[in-house]
Amino acid sequence: MGNFIVSSRACLDQFISVRQGETKFGERVETVEQLDWEQSLSQSKAKFVVLGVPEDIGVRANYGVGGTQTLWEPALKALLNVQNTTVLDGTKVMILGAFDFAEMMNKAEGMDITGLRELVGYIDEAVQKLVGKIIDVGKVPIVIGGGHNNAYPLLKAASIAKGGPVNCINLDAHSDYRAMEGRHSGNGFRYAHREGYLERYAVVGLHENYNAQDIIEELTDDPNLHFSYYEDIFIREKLCFYEAVTAAQEHTEGKPLGIELDMDCIENILSSAVTPAGISTIHARQYVNWCAKLAPVYLHLTEGAAKLNDGRNSSTTAKLAAYLVTDFIKAYQNKRNGFFS
Repeated sequence: MGNFIVSSRACLDQFISVRQGETKFGERVETVEQLDWEQSLSQSKAKFVVLGVPEDIGVRANYGVGGTQTLWEPALKALLNVQNTTVLDGTKVMILGAFDFAEMMNKAEGMDITGLRELVGYIDEAVQKLVGKIIDVGKVPIVIGGGHNNAYPLLKAASIAKGGPVNCINLDAHSDYRAMEGRHSGNGFRYAHREGYLERYAVVGLHENYNAQDIIEELTDDPNLHFSYYEDIFIREKLCFYEAVTAAQEHTEGKPLGIELDMDCIENILSSAVTPAGISTIHARQYVNWCAKLAPVYLHLTEGAAKLNDGRNSSTTAKLAAYLVTDFIKAYQNKRNGFFS
C-alpha cells in the first residue's frame, strides 16, 4: 500500500491497557495484515474504517503552525481504551492504519511555500486513492489527523465512488475557501467545488474576525454555498446552535454528504490555530451526533494536535477525538429519517 502502514493486531495490542473484568474497544476492533489488506477490507463486516493522516505540510503551506501530525497516535490509543459495550461494539469498526509521510515531512523542512504546496498534491493523491477504495466497498471512513487540506482528497474520493458531486457540512471558524493558489489547508473546499467534486457546501460557526470580505461575499452570492456566523449564534443570539446546524443540513440535502469538523473551532483545544473563544466540546459532540444520523459518507476530524511545533502540548485533544469518533459511530448506527430524530 505504498506509504500506508496498516495497524496489525500486534500493533494495536501494545496500546491497549487490559483490565480484568472489562473488555476494551480495542480488543474487539477488526484489523488487517499488510499483504492482504484490500481483500480483508472488502470481506469485513465492519461498517466503519478508522485511519490516520499524520501530516502538517498542508498547514505549513498555509502559513500555519505545524503539529497536526501528532494527533493520530494518541487519539488511536484513547479510542482503543474506551469500554466495549452493547452500544459501542468494536466488531463494527476496523482500524486500518495510517499514512507514513515521514520522508515527505523531512523533505518539507526548510522548503518555501511553493515547494510545500507541491508536496500537498502528493498527499492529495495518496489519500484520495485509499479512501476511495474504502467507500467503494460500502464502508464509512473516519479520518483523523493532518490539516484541512485533506478535505479535498476526501471529497474527490467520495465523489468518484458515488458517481457524482457530493455535498458537505463543515463546523469551522474558517471557510477554508481561499484562492486556488496552490494546494494548502485553507483552500480544499474551493478546489473541490471548482473541479466538480463538491456541489453544495455549508459552514457552521464562521468567525467574523478571520474570514476575508471577498470570501464572505462569494459565500453569500453563490447559491451552492451557505454559512452561519459564530457571533450570530453565541454573541448576538440571532439563532441557536441547533438551528444553525439544521440550516446547514437542509442546504446539503439530496446528495451523499461529507462531515468535516475542524478542531480549531473548539475553545482552547490545541490545534494549528487555537482559539480562546470557540464552541464548547459539548457543541462539537452534538454536531457530530446530529450529522451522523444523516448517514454521511465520511467523517473528518482535522487540525487537532497533541503537540505543536512551537512547543505547546495537550493531552486532552486526543481524548476529545476519541469522544467524537465514538459519538459518530453510535449515532450513525441509530440513524433515523429526518433531522435529530
